Amino acid sequence: MGIYYSVEDLVGAAARENKKISEIVLEDQSRELEKPEPELYRTMLESFRVMRQSVEDGIDPDMRSVSGLSGGGAYKMKQAVDQGRTLCGKVFGSALVRALAVSESNACMGKIVAAPTAGSCGIIPAALLTVMEDRELPERDVVMALFTASAFGMVIANNASISGAQGGCQAECGAASAMAAAALTELAGGTPRMAEDACAIALKNILGLVCDPVAGLVEIPCVKRNAMGVANAFVGAELALAGIRSAIPADEVIVAMKRIGDAMPRSLKETSEGGLAATPTGKRLKKEIFGDS
Repeated sequence: MGIYYSVEDLVGAAARENKKISEIVLEDQSRELEKPEPELYRTMLESFRVMRQSVEDGIDPDMRSVSGLSGGGAYKMKQAVDQGRTLCGKVFGSALVRALAVSESNACMGKIVAAPTAGSCGIIPAALLTVMEDRELPERDVVMALFTASAFGMVIANNASISGAQGGCQAECGAASAMAAAALTELAGGTPRMAEDACAIALKNILGLVCDPVAGLVEIPCVKRNAMGVANAFVGAELALAGIRSAIPADEVIVAMKRIGDAMPRSLKETSEGGLAATPTGKRLKKEIFGDS
């Protein structure tokens, strides 16, 4: 395959060969790029380690972005988890910590992996690292799951978009949620078909989400949308692992997302002319940061 245009093709190939989607993708990319599988694995491993480090960097009580709009949220969330003050338990709370940490690290110019974008960079690391810790999974399993996430992301990019400027935040946090949901499902022992359902459910849940960054910065509401995105990824994975099917196939959901993005007005696609950016507080914050220019 090489370049992926269909989730159904990915699932079908895995089913025919009785392999995980990640195994199919690694083998396929090795042939396409004419590079040995261990080399491609090492490249993905490096990305995974950057993801893990960005979580550690982001849990800093004193970290603040240049604008002053973000920073310190991940530390507060971690305090709540550590002190047992969360409503939904340690696993969910820890996922929120990591999503906030990576996204805040990005806002503070830290090193992150833009998977699939910088604006949605906290979702996949938060999902996979949290399950890795909770289930004491080997590093290799988690790195391999990134190949699954990447393939789903490629299908979305090739058939719709992963750009907020083109498709709204549904294309960024939506794609990241769908990618993470598929990867989580594989990590938890789900079938390739379950991974497809998880992707479809997560993406359906976020259709129509606009991109409306306050002051044009990837901070408000982007940081908290990463927390929402990882929660959505867990919803998609949990439902799929329970055997709940998506009535609409993933490929059709992706096409629907593109059509919604095409219909979305320019003011809601990263221009900061609408949505939260156009609220009185959003305008005030922009003026405080940039003045009257």
